[in-house]
Parts: sequence; structure tokens; C-alpha cells
Amino acid sequence: MGQGVKYMVFGLLTVLVLSCAKEIALPIKADFEVEVLDNDYSVPVRVMIHNKAEGADTFQWTFEGGKPATSTDRNPGTIMYARAGEYAISMKASNRDGVQEVKRFDLFIDEAIVPGFIINLEGDEYVPVSISIQNTTRGATTYNWTFTEGVPSKSDARTPGKIVFQEPGDHVIKLEAGNGRETHIFTDTVTVASDVFADFAIEPVFEDDDFQVPVTLNLVNKSKSATDFEWTFQTAEPAFSTETDPTIIITEPGQHQLKLRAFNSKRSHTIIKEVTVFGNTNLKILENVELGISSSHNSNLKGALYSTITRQVYDAASVPLDDGSIIDIAFFALNQDFNFNKFVSPNAIQDYTFDPIPNAKHTKFINLQESCECGASLSVEEFDTMEDDSLLIALGIDETMGGIQDFDHTVVPRIVLFETWDGRKGAIKIKEFVQAGTNSHIVVDIKVQKQ
Repeated sequence: MGQGVKYMVFGLLTVLVLSCAKEIALPIKADFEVEVLDNDYSVPVRVMIHNKAEGADTFQWTFEGGKPATSTDRNPGTIMYARAGEYAISMKASNRDGVQEVKRFDLFIDEAIVPGFIINLEGDEYVPVSISIQNTTRGATTYNWTFTEGVPSKSDARTPGKIVFQEPGDHVIKLEAGNGRETHIFTDTVTVASDVFADFAIEPVFEDDDFQVPVTLNLVNKSKSATDFEWTFQTAEPAFSTETDPTIIITEPGQHQLKLRAFNSKRSHTIIKEVTVFGNTNLKILENVELGISSSHNSNLKGALYSTITRQVYDAASVPLDDGSIIDIAFFALNQDFNFNKFVSPNAIQDYTFDPIPNAKHTKFINLQESCECGASLSVEEFDTMEDDSLLIALGIDETMGGIQDFDHTVVPRIVLFETWDGRKGAIKIKEFVQAGTNSHIVVDIKVQKQ
């Protein structure tokens, strides 16, 4: 073969080899998917990249505005976006043959929606109530307002105008703030006070619960939706008051009118109540008082001591440790058989299995009228019909050896007379001896002078 022919053949082989190399180069398809996690396009946004490329060996990712900003991993993982805006995501895919292809995706990140508003009350909270709204929402482009029982009841303005509520109660204000892709809700409540309603309760002080003159009354205001009050009392002291809960004194028996005008800046309401006050009988009537036997008292089950001032029974644990002078009646029963019973002075109870009472005072008792030989006498019938202290005034309560003696349970009812250290005379009617083991006790009624 000649030299020229050799060169021609070699050239043809070179062309053929090069042609074959071009024909077997692998193609590239650059492709990927963008998944916005939770479908939440409001910052902060998390984006997951899913590589769908074909024929590529290496990758160069660029995440404009993202973190990280670049990556060479096949699957770059999750990209974070902290600011709203339009950002490009690009993939440059390459293979060993130097073939490259680029794909770009434009991502739109929304500003975070932070809904909120402030309710501004125009005037006070009493019907009718007018409000205005200060919209503090960020990141939204659309607004859908609902005003429960308001006028108007709806609005799509960023800042709605005046809203009026004509009915009392709690009214919900709801804002749905959106950006075209998602919506956030914020609610608040405006409370509208009801119309003015005047009302009050009449409560006597403890010692005047029988409503006998002079009587001191506490007036407990139960009005609604009022800010101010005017009280008028034609037959009481004081005759006028603007206090919320005044205290008055009535000194004359009869029916008395108590007038209250309750009002606010818009409305007022007036109520008049009557209270009946009785003449002073100077007699306090105490019924169904239970006094325990000594073992019950000392076991703190049912007390044997009583105060006509506080109207309270005291057992061993409840005796005032600083000053027991309020206790003016003490009952002693030896056992549940009630074969030895007597009322004793509070300052002498230490002689009858009881602990002494601090600062105790002396009360005179006549346990046995039938043997006292002192001239004092009060029958059961007289006790039952007693409506004032006239019979007690006439009694001379003198302690005698016969009068202070014990008694048993055979006489029921039994009347026991007494006079407290401060000169108040009274009578005890024993109605029942109750045998109940350690809880054994007597049931008595007491009538005693107030002063």
C-alpha cells in the first residue's frame, strides 16, 4: 500500500472513532421538585428539594435568599427562608462527558401573617356601646371581620368604621386575615353591660335581727350596671347617702320606706323597699339550744357552755382563751341518765369537771324554784306567753342554798331562772332530756333581757 493510501485510511479511522464517541455520550435531564413543608408559604418557610435529574453525576445548587445558599449534594435536604420575597432556585447538572443542563424554579415567600387588633371603647360599657377597631395585623392583604350582634355585623375593610352593640352581654369580634394562600384568625370580646337595675338587700346587724328599735340596718347594694347611687330615708339616720352600701339606724317602730336610685352616664333606675320595725320588748328569744353533758363537752362533741350575747354554744376546745366573759350560762350533767343536773356560774365550772374559763363572770341561777325560798317564781305558761321583759323585771334573782341545788329529769318542762353579771335577767325552759351516750344533751329555750 502506498504512503498516501496509508494516511487516507488512518484519517478515515480517526473520523469513524470520533463519530462513534459522539454517538455514545449520555444525555442529561436537569429536573427537581420543590416541596414547601406544611404548605406554609409564610416566613419562616422550609423547603424540601427532591432531585429528579437523569444522566447527571454532579450537581451545583443555588438557593437565592435561602440557608444554605449553595450545595453540591445530590439531595440538598431542607432549605430555610427567613424573609419574604421572590427567590430563584437553580440546579446545574453535569456528567463525566462534560454535558450540562440547568433548571430554574422561582419561589414566592410570603410575609408571616400576624393577625391582631385593639378594641377602643367610645364612652362607657353600658348599652348602647360604640367601638372602633385599631388593626395591628401584619402580613395580610385581605380582611374579613365578623361582629356578633353588632351593627354592622361584617366588614372587609382593613380598618372598619364604628360598630354599635345594642344588646348586653359578651360579643365576639373575629378577624380572618389572609394573603391569598392562607388565612389566620384572631378573636377578642367586647362586654356590654346590661341596662341599669337597682336592687338591694336589708340586713340587720347581729344584735338587731329581731328588728326591734333601735335597729341598725346594713343595706347591701345588689344593683347592676350602675356607677353612682342616691339613697333616701325619710325616717332613718342618715336621711340621705351616696355610699354604695350605707348603714342606717331606725328608732321608731312602724313601716319605713328605703329608696335607692342607681344610675350611670346613660340611664337610671329607682327602687323602693319597705321594712317593718317593731317596738322594743327588751327581750331576746333563743330557741332549741342544745347543751351537752360533761363528757360530751370535754370530748368536744357538744358544748355545755352558752353565750346569750353571741348566741353560740362552746365546747372545751372552743372556749375563748383570751377572754371568756361572754359566756354566761354553764350546764353540768353528771351522766346520760340525767339524775344529777344543774346550771352553774361560769366562774365556778372548774368545780364540775370543766377547765376554768379565762376572765369568767358570775351568773346567778335558781335551778329549783320550788325550794329556793327567795320569792322568785315563773311558771311554764308565763314563760311561753312572755313577749316582753315585764315579768323578768319584777323577779328578784337571789341565790339560796335551796335554789342552787341540782335537779333530775323527772320534771319536764322545767324553768330555771338566772341573772348575768351585767344585770340581765332571764329564764331557761328545759324542753327535753336526750339520752344518746356521749352525745346526750338537753334542749332548751331561753328568754333574756337585752339590757
